[in-house]
Amino acid sequence: MLRDFRLGLRMLRKQRGFAAVAVLTLALGIGATSAVFSLIHGVLLTPPPYESPEDLVLIPAERADGRDASRERRWAASQWLAWQQEAESFDAIAAYMWTFNFLILPDGSQSIEGMLVTGDYFEALGLEPALGRGFSEEELRASDATAILIGHDLWQQAFHGDPDIVGKSVRISRWDTAPTVAGVMPPGVRFLPSPSAAQEPNYNVDSTVDFWVPVSLPNDRLDMPAWDVMGRLRKGTSARQAQEELGLIVRRQAELNQDFEGMVPAVRSLTDELNSSARGILWPLFGAAALVLLIACANAAALLLLRGLGRTQEHAVQRALGGSRAALFRQTAVESLVLATMGGVLGAGIGFGVVRLFQLIGASAIPRLDAVQMGWPVLGWAMAAAAAAALGAGIYPAYRAGASAPMEALKSAGPKSSASPRERRVLRGVTLLQTALTLVLLVGAGLLIRTMVKLGEVSAGYDTSRTLTMTVTALGQDGSWDDFHRRALERVAALPGVDHAAFAWGLPLTGNNWPAAVEIEGQPPAARAADRIALPLRSVTPDYFELLGMEMADGRPFRDSDAQDAPQVVIVNQALADRYFPGEPAIGRKIWLWGREQSAAQVVGVVTDSRTTSLTQEATPEIYLPLWQAHAFSKHLVVRTSGEPRALSAAIQRELRAIDPKVAVENVKTLDAIRGDSLAARSFAMELLIGFAVVAGLLTLVGIYSVLALWVASRQREIAIRVAVGAERRSIQSLVFGECLRLVAGGIAIGAVVSLGVARALRSLLYGVDAGDPVTFGAALLLFAAVAGLACWAPTRRALRVDPAQALRSE
Repeated sequence: MLRDFRLGLRMLRKQRGFAAVAVLTLALGIGATSAVFSLIHGVLLTPPPYESPEDLVLIPAERADGRDASRERRWAASQWLAWQQEAESFDAIAAYMWTFNFLILPDGSQSIEGMLVTGDYFEALGLEPALGRGFSEEELRASDATAILIGHDLWQQAFHGDPDIVGKSVRISRWDTAPTVAGVMPPGVRFLPSPSAAQEPNYNVDSTVDFWVPVSLPNDRLDMPAWDVMGRLRKGTSARQAQEELGLIVRRQAELNQDFEGMVPAVRSLTDELNSSARGILWPLFGAAALVLLIACANAAALLLLRGLGRTQEHAVQRALGGSRAALFRQTAVESLVLATMGGVLGAGIGFGVVRLFQLIGASAIPRLDAVQMGWPVLGWAMAAAAAAALGAGIYPAYRAGASAPMEALKSAGPKSSASPRERRVLRGVTLLQTALTLVLLVGAGLLIRTMVKLGEVSAGYDTSRTLTMTVTALGQDGSWDDFHRRALERVAALPGVDHAAFAWGLPLTGNNWPAAVEIEGQPPAARAADRIALPLRSVTPDYFELLGMEMADGRPFRDSDAQDAPQVVIVNQALADRYFPGEPAIGRKIWLWGREQSAAQVVGVVTDSRTTSLTQEATPEIYLPLWQAHAFSKHLVVRTSGEPRALSAAIQRELRAIDPKVAVENVKTLDAIRGDSLAARSFAMELLIGFAVVAGLLTLVGIYSVLALWVASRQREIAIRVAVGAERRSIQSLVFGECLRLVAGGIAIGAVVSLGVARALRSLLYGVDAGDPVTFGAALLLFAAVAGLACWAPTRRALRVDPAQALRSE
């Protein structure tokens, strides 16, 4: 075997051009699959850092009637406390809330995201501090947070990994008492989903947790639906069994408390929920990368077979001198393995680089992408792919070498590079596979390109150009908020280059809104809280609509006089007016934001519809509140500029800090960038599919060229005779192009059928384009025809330059 290995290396050194093409071909396929596999391994296959994560479940609330809830409902403490006592399907049940605040540091404020947790939360997850201790019983019962656990990342960034952090106090905004650090949690601990908090501007379920604090349960709030709940299933218990048991308990609770009616529990795998958004994009991309690897293997197999045809007499001489079939098979197989190993090493290097590129361009598209590493699992995958490539690319050439008949080859006068009908059928099959798979990738890339074009044509209902946004949080007491925000608007609006300035809680395309259960005049009063109309609220200052170019369809915009002591007013969008006041004026109608027992707000304006949730979603009913009547802790400052918006960022932040040095200013982005982030998953998939399609097209071009070159060489005598008897150039061209058409026609037919299935798999990423879009399929076919035509060009030229006399003498 070692001798075969040395011989293989020596043969490859003699044919460096062939070796380079074959290694690069395999490296491209292995690198593509290794990079995408690293994403799948890091995001989908690496379990969260909890004990037996397969037993952990989330328990969200769903509507009993099966309809989608536009507002996520949480559980009351009195409900899940009863589950802890009665449910036998769980080893543990715990509750939590998402929260955020600001860490006060000597050099400024830093926003931090955390969790309010019950005492059994860490035991249920199987989590222990890496440094320090957990919460004591006294700390769990305290009415105020006296102790805090901090995350590993926050410990490193804000406290520089201070080994003596345990026992020190930290200052947190809005907390009267500075809590003491009880411990530091292990790295990589991320949030459990809190769907009801997803509309908050700081919410990011994919980030690592900054802090945990224990929360007590006030007796007067036990029936308030404020908690997200998770549990650990008892061994041998399925999620369905647990859901049925909890369903019976919840029905009994609803009989005793009317407010609990209408909602039922769902039991869902924690791991599946964490991976739900990434799964829909990563597996299709892995499938596309696998197609590139198949094309690369097919191309390498064709190259090895063509090389074997050129070594026919060499193999015959070895057999005639006593070499066994097994030895010849082993030698050729080892050469294939050497090529594949070299391709695997280079492919792993390409994979490393591509992963880094993914992290640069795909951070907004793939959750937890920052945690992806190119480690041993990915290197192992690259080597496994290399072994599969060696087997797939080298098995037939090795078989051919071992099965060749020595006497037939030795009878020829010189080296022979023709192929038998069987071998030509193999090469045609390889070309058919390459053609079909390349067309599939071209169609997939084309559908996503068409989707992005369609989305670019969508009228959002607001203008995103020349608009700068930033999250601004004044850390003073409630009474100083109005003064800070009014002064901030005055000073920012006075800056040169600023056309308009406004504050908004609920900026478009950020997922940020204020879900509320409301009642609307003219609609029947809700008998239960669950029956109230769930609508998103947004809170804005008077210049907001003009700044974004949103027009008033009726009534008036907000005024500065719509202050805290003035009558409550709201503005609704056209979609709400059409649904709840069809054919009637909405102005003057009443909306109860907190139940009919509270005072109602009056509709004073109707604004034109806009796509605020998603560019792919039609406008839905929304309510706007004046910011001076509906305070929000953190909000976006929105600035319309006359020039490049980023150029004013530093000046705007200076004005804000001149009013309050402790103000927190974060997430500085243009509205165009926010729009781009909202389409990040589609853009990422499109860019990858375009890259895969380009690589596949190049490999297929080489494959078609190789097969046609062999065909021309095999029929050189026939072409010479045709030229000798007066055949025209056009006839020779038709002969070669006819063979090219026969090579790719079957692949195009198969590829078109397979493309329909792939397009359906991409349906969740498509917008405005049907899976069978004829424009996309037609464009893909034309592009592939251009690739095939380019591959035919060189063999055709070779056929036209055949010298009849020289060709016939050589035969």
